[in-house]
Amino acid sequence: MESDSAPSAAEWGLSTIGQIAVAVSDVDRALSFYRDGLGMKLLFQFPNLAFFDCGGVRLMLSDSEKPSGDSPFCIYYRVSDIEKASAVLRARGVQLEREPHCIARMPDHELWMAFFRDPDRNLLAMMSEVSPG
Repeated sequence: MESDSAPSAAEWGLSTIGQIAVAVSDVDRALSFYRDGLGMKLLFQFPNLAFFDCGGVRLMLSDSEKPSGDSPFCIYYRVSDIEKASAVLRARGVQLEREPHCIARMPDHELWMAFFRDPDRNLLAMMSEVSPG
């Protein structure tokens, strides 16, 4: 049930950036630069990935081999309900390149994402932290 304060589909729009991904040629070298050179707070890392906190927005560094396209970056918009947000975008004529799907299972939530492109083929995404079950 939609609350009185929730925007209608006509009013809804992406606004809060949750993560920005930047493709780099060497994640370890870039990690040292961002952490040690720029003094950014490292949140966590995985093989070929490093995540930093930028005032509540995550910066993700990833290796430059990008199977999903040729954009050197990706902006991830935070949404509370990725299924509803995807339905609104589709209704507005936005073609999703990858439908909402679970990317990672964390101890307290699942991270879901959906991908799409702007008219210049820049990769964009929506991300949602979903309670398991």
